[in-house]
Amino acid sequence: MLKSFFTQKGAVPPELPQAQTFVPRPRPIAMLIVALSVVLCLFQLYTAGVNPLGLFYQRTIHLGLILMIAFLVFPVFGTHRKNGPVGAIIDTIFFCMAIVSGFYLAVFLDDIIARAGFWSQTDIIVAWIAVITLLEASRRVVGIGITIIGLVFILYALAGPRGALPWLGDFMPGILAHRGNTVERLGAQLYLGQEGIFGLPLGVAATYVFTFVLFGAVLEVTGAGRFFIDLAYAATGRRRGGPAKAAVVASTAMGSISGSTIANVMTTGPFTIPLMKRLGYKPAQAGGIEAAASTGGQITPPLMGAGAFLIAEYTGIPYLQIVLVSIFPAALYFMTVYLFVHIIAVKQGMKGMAASELPPVREVMARGWHFLVPLAVLIYLLVIGLSPMRVGFYAIVSIAVIAILKYSYDWLRNRPITDESGVSVTRLPVFDALKAGIFKAIEACEVGAKNALTVSIACAIGGIIVGVIGLTGLGLKFSSMMLAFSGGNILLALLLVLIASLILGFGLPVTAAYIVLIILVGPALSTEFGIPLLIVHLVVFWYSQDSNVTPPIALAGFAAAAVARSAPMETSVQAWKFAKGLYIIPLFMVFNPEIIIGGPLEIVLWNGALAITGTVAFVAVIEGFLFTRMPIVLRAILAGAATACLSPYFVAELAGISTCIAIIGFNAILASREERAERAA
Repeated sequence: MLKSFFTQKGAVPPELPQAQTFVPRPRPIAMLIVALSVVLCLFQLYTAGVNPLGLFYQRTIHLGLILMIAFLVFPVFGTHRKNGPVGAIIDTIFFCMAIVSGFYLAVFLDDIIARAGFWSQTDIIVAWIAVITLLEASRRVVGIGITIIGLVFILYALAGPRGALPWLGDFMPGILAHRGNTVERLGAQLYLGQEGIFGLPLGVAATYVFTFVLFGAVLEVTGAGRFFIDLAYAATGRRRGGPAKAAVVASTAMGSISGSTIANVMTTGPFTIPLMKRLGYKPAQAGGIEAAASTGGQITPPLMGAGAFLIAEYTGIPYLQIVLVSIFPAALYFMTVYLFVHIIAVKQGMKGMAASELPPVREVMARGWHFLVPLAVLIYLLVIGLSPMRVGFYAIVSIAVIAILKYSYDWLRNRPITDESGVSVTRLPVFDALKAGIFKAIEACEVGAKNALTVSIACAIGGIIVGVIGLTGLGLKFSSMMLAFSGGNILLALLLVLIASLILGFGLPVTAAYIVLIILVGPALSTEFGIPLLIVHLVVFWYSQDSNVTPPIALAGFAAAAVARSAPMETSVQAWKFAKGLYIIPLFMVFNPEIIIGGPLEIVLWNGALAITGTVAFVAVIEGFLFTRMPIVLRAILAGAATACLSPYFVAELAGISTCIAIIGFNAILASREERAERAA
């Protein structure tokens, strides 16, 4: 059960695909990693369900433990080569720096508050130790891109006539110029204030996100992943392209709670991709479908990565409301992926899987029904208005209770128990059964800690960026630039956001890209273009996902390519095509806002119908196929009709939806005639 850290299973960042052979860490270090993971999870559970701590205590202790684990799991010279004495010394230094930077505030918080802004020299030194430590941790865990971006923002804050680097201000355009900041002021802003490292992004990661990540980890190690995959196959396996459709459904279930696109790919992909290839999908297609479906997990309630929690904190809108309004757009996204899969299956004449190859639904439910109980508990507690952090705590407790009861029932009845390799074994002696349960709990802690590393460190770096933006006024300047470049055209403004999100995605994970973008472009989209605040956040969050599937840096596509054994770039292109909902659906949010913010029932239903019809039409235009092949003229007309569904004018909307329905219906009639002709022949 504890082999994962000993064999460096957890040494791969959850946002980066595994591409090399990793050197196992020495046994004492592996044991320390496990111990710190358990301590981190116990600390989070204690503060979530027993005794919540103050802002600085919670966030600093969380980050300190995260950084300590990061420097143990990711040695300085990489995980694919031996560290050596020099590497061990460097790692030890940074490990100690992580302890200092993480726990200094918690230990001396009363003294620091008493100084009331008159920082001591020690405060500033520790502040820069924390910044350096965090940047190095981000380089190791998340990648060099986010580290460079963090450094650029720090240098920008120090540039200017009154800054520590006045000469650097000479190289900046006039609109970006500012007076500059001293090393002391910037260090205090980033470490000792509430708008830096320990700001809102890390606060969300240290409370809500970690609790739900741990919830997903507990489900994963208790076998929920295999249950959802089996259930998806039982429900969709007999249909055309069954394995691909099962991948979409299973990724919806797993992605909504896993909190990581790459983790989702690596959880469901090894099961779904080989079956898709066996059915007739090309390797790149199979990998692209899995990458697109797994990316959709990040926009699917209840977890939505860290998005739902961050949006709730930034907008002040209750978390439950954000979850509820996100259900319809997420369903639209998975409808587009499902439709792409179906069209490919019809084009290539694929059939479903034989019934003998599929697990019966009744058997799957009998084996794993108890995994649905924690999800029901989670939804119920959210509905009654409990804090998301408390909800996560009770959901984790419910998994443990249900798992213990289910295992005890099977053990008492001497039912065969399936081990990790899928082999049925007889019941264990009492002591061995208890030991196995403890190992499972420890495994859940290590998986949860591993999955939290990227999110927490990325959010902390996001805090640096947010702190610099607030200190320099860059947000207002960026809004002015955006308004000038777009010329007040909302479509051009959205295109600029999309391009910016893709560029940021080259170096930042999804959560950090969303944080930076919403701080820079959110005010302009809301105040200058009149888009409702909640829709602004949802659009920016959706666009931040495109780095997972858009070449040349498509992290989910690369991970799926490794499983599918296909060319990474070809797989990424396929993933980009299947994930077109990421670009289409936010447009319906903006131009048909009632599907998000609500309104009179008839208006909501009308706009929902426009979104569904327009989305289906766009998929048909891209593929040139729906029921049967679509002539180029009809595709051009359908593209115009789908675009008309986005119009603010009712007459144009009515003409658009009517034309879409007419063309789709005409194509269905053509398909029926072709089928009858084939039968007659």
